[in-house]
Amino acid sequence: MQNISFYHSVFLAHLEQQVPSKQPTSLYDPVHYILQLGGKRLRPILTLMTADAFSNDYKKALNAALSIEIFHNFSLVHDDIMDGAPLRRGEATVHEKWDVNTAILSGDAMLIMAYQLFEGYEVTTFQALAKLFSKTALKVCEGQQYDMDFETRDDVSVEEYLKMIEYKTAVLVGAAMKMGAIVAQASKNDQEHIYEFGRLLGIAFQLQDDYLDAFGNPETFGKQVGGDIIENKKTYLYIKAIEFSDDDDKLQLEHLFSINPTDVKDKIDTVKQIFISSGSADATRQEIENYTQKAFDVLDELSIPESKKKVLRDFGHDLMDRRV
Repeated sequence: MQNISFYHSVFLAHLEQQVPSKQPTSLYDPVHYILQLGGKRLRPILTLMTADAFSNDYKKALNAALSIEIFHNFSLVHDDIMDGAPLRRGEATVHEKWDVNTAILSGDAMLIMAYQLFEGYEVTTFQALAKLFSKTALKVCEGQQYDMDFETRDDVSVEEYLKMIEYKTAVLVGAAMKMGAIVAQASKNDQEHIYEFGRLLGIAFQLQDDYLDAFGNPETFGKQVGGDIIENKKTYLYIKAIEFSDDDDKLQLEHLFSINPTDVKDKIDTVKQIFISSGSADATRQEIENYTQKAFDVLDELSIPESKKKVLRDFGHDLMDRRV
C-alpha cells in the first residue's frame, strides 16, 4: 500500500482525465467548477486504499473512486441550494456563481455521471456497485431530510442525531471502502467488515467536524469557527449541553439558539463556555474516541496482513488528529 499523498495525486490525475470539457458548457462548466474546488478527497482515497489492501491493485478502483467523489459533490451542490449557502470551500457556491436552475440541472448530470462510471466493470461487479450505490444514495437523501427536519425541532435526541449523521455522512464513507473491496473481489465477510469500519469512522469524522466547528483553530479550520452556533444548528455538542446543564444555562442556551444577533462574537463565546462548563465538550471528545476505537476493533476481523491494517489504522488516527 502507498501513502495518502500518492492516492490523492493519482486520483486527481484520473479526475482530470475522465471529466473533460463538453458541450453545452453551461451544463458542464459548473460540474468542473465544483470538482476542482478541492476538499480532502477522503472518500475516493479510501476506495483506492481499500482496493490496494485486498488486491494490491488500486488502479482498477479508479472509476469507482471517481463515482463516489462525483456523487459526494453532487450532494453538496444540492445541499448548498437548500441551505442558501453563499460559499463552499471558500469560493462561491454553484447556485451563486450561476443560478439555482443551473445548479439543479448540473447536479442532476453529476448523479448520472456517477452511475455511468460503473459501466466499465464486468457484470457481477457492476451489479454489486450499482446496488450499493443506490442504497447509499437513498440513505444520504434520508439523512439530509432528517437534518432539515431537525432545524424546526427542539426535542432532537442523541440517538436521532447520530442516525442523521450516519445517513448523511457516514454511510458514504462506508460505501467508498466497500466499493474498493467489491472491485478487488474481496470476500463478502471482508466487504461487510470494511463497510462497518468506514461507517464508524465516518460517524467519528462528523462528530470531530462538529467539535472543530466550535473549538477549531480559525487559521487552519478552513471556515468560520462557530458557524454551527451562528446558524443555530443543534449538533451533538448542543444536545449534550442541554442534557447536562442546570436550568439557568439550559434556558440561556435555548434562548441563544432562537436568535440571530448582528454581533455574533458574544453569542459564540457564551455558547462555547456553556459547552465547556456543562461537560458537553468533553463528552463529544469522548464519543469521537469511542467511535474511532469501534472502527479500529473491526479491523481485527479483516483477512489482510497486519501491515495493511496498520496503514488503515494510521489513516484513522491522522483523520481524528486533524485540526482542519
